[in-house]
Amino acid sequence: MTVIKHGRPVPTVPVKNLNGSSPVHPALAGITGILMSAAGLPVCLTRPPKLVLHPPPVSKSDIKPVPGLGHCCRKTTKKQARKGKTPEEVVKRYLHKVRNPPEEDCTICMEALAGPSGYKGPGVGGISRAESVGRLAQCGHQYHLQCLVAMYNNGNKDGSLQCPTCKTIYGVKTGNQPPGKMEYHVIPHSLPGHPDCKTIRIIYNIPPGIQGPEHPNPGKPFTARGFPRHCYLPDSEKGRKVLRLLLVAWDRRLIFSVGTSSTTGESDTVIWNEVHHKTEFGSNLTGHGYPDLGHLDNVLEELRAQGITEEECLPRD
Repeated sequence: MTVIKHGRPVPTVPVKNLNGSSPVHPALAGITGILMSAAGLPVCLTRPPKLVLHPPPVSKSDIKPVPGLGHCCRKTTKKQARKGKTPEEVVKRYLHKVRNPPEEDCTICMEALAGPSGYKGPGVGGISRAESVGRLAQCGHQYHLQCLVAMYNNGNKDGSLQCPTCKTIYGVKTGNQPPGKMEYHVIPHSLPGHPDCKTIRIIYNIPPGIQGPEHPNPGKPFTARGFPRHCYLPDSEKGRKVLRLLLVAWDRRLIFSVGTSSTTGESDTVIWNEVHHKTEFGSNLTGHGYPDLGHLDNVLEELRAQGITEEECLPRD
């Protein structure tokens, strides 16, 4: 990297800052500078950019609603009561019965489809025949009915089913996100890489609480570190589309989950649930900021993997 100093290009050597974000150690940078000076080369020692998590202060009068969205806040409460269908009835809704199974293994229990299911655990005692086989209606993958019911019982039991092979979702998938609040509005600042538009700021707030029956350890407390969490999208057409789909994901309790943090290793805590957000406003030193030209498309794909698509969830013009 070079800079222009007194009309001349000057080689620069980045010096490691306190966060350790530069690969060049200060001592190495100093030695390099001495050697370059001895060779008659001008030297300009520089520091890498600083981490910028938040925008400049914004007054309340400068905060505006997101165009096309009337409200600026969305809340979630405790999980709604489950529908009165048995797990077997839910699973059969998405299956076609197979009378002559192929000579293949069930990829859930790894036993032959032509024989009985290899699952011996609880929750499937009411199924009349362990060798019953079904074909999922949309993707066509085949499994023992008993294995699918066991898989459903081990999940969120929300009336939806996800094929373990291709991840096709049947029904409406919901998660186990704890109760909280999602705020969103426009602020009069631009993100790096998006100079032609303002910024959508999303603020998530989830308090600590007690785990419910859908969580890993029902009845045990869970923590909620780092809230409120501030996230950013460009206030562009695609940015607003992503926000509308994130609102659907929030309503379906799919933005956060309760589990073990991959960052700290803490268990029984609120964690992100496979839909990436940008939490750096004015830098991209950690990979969670801008510019990132592929970010919006990546989020749309992650939402699609959760069963949330523009075709199914957004009103058409």
